[in-house]
Amino acid sequence: MKTRIARWPVVGSAVAALSLAFTSVANAATELVGTFKLEAGHDTAGGVDGSYFRMVQPGGTIANGPFVANISSAADHDSYTFLSPGTDDGLKTGAYQPLANPAFDGVGNSLSARIIDPTPFFGINFSVSTNSTDPQTGHKNTPAPELSYDSKGNVSGDVSAFAASWNNQQFNQGAPKPDGSTPGLTSGPTGHYNPSTGAFEVNWASHIQGGPFNGFTGSWHLEGTFEAAN
Repeated sequence: MKTRIARWPVVGSAVAALSLAFTSVANAATELVGTFKLEAGHDTAGGVDGSYFRMVQPGGTIANGPFVANISSAADHDSYTFLSPGTDDGLKTGAYQPLANPAFDGVGNSLSARIIDPTPFFGINFSVSTNSTDPQTGHKNTPAPELSYDSKGNVSGDVSAFAASWNNQQFNQGAPKPDGSTPGLTSGPTGHYNPSTGAFEVNWASHIQGGPFNGFTGSWHLEGTFEAAN
């Protein structure tokens, strides 16, 4: 009697492997290298739109706060600080937009103006930059911002080089942090990208370490249209 060799497990394994390969291709991330051109933050009938920053108080959550009220905010709800595009129109990926030199004027207003236009926060202008050497921690070789999207348009990446400047002080506001850690509520980036229109929303949160806002969390929402580098 001949022995019948069962081949179905082999076929099943091949089908599973092929299915996994197709899934991997479908979920493969496409890197976005260029400028995330910002839509300026503004009030709407239903709330706010465009790009903005919020600061979560210690013990709060990104979704529900409580949030710091910025007495200099132009928004109807002063927990929102609206962001307007700077001289580069927004955030670049694959390149740095470093801290201005000098970084501050004589009263502590930030002079970095490439990503966003310096914006009042408690009467003193703050702004942002991206740097290989982090201005607060001194961490070197921090990667330039990287953002990608998958087949469903979900955004992920690394904005560890992102730093805020205010009142003669530096605050890393990256996610993850330059050393790769995610302390406190640090998370993201997440969001959505539409490859047909270039429309994007990118969000992340970054724990503040040191200075007058130690233990608070910066919550960033950037919105606008992506323009690929030439």
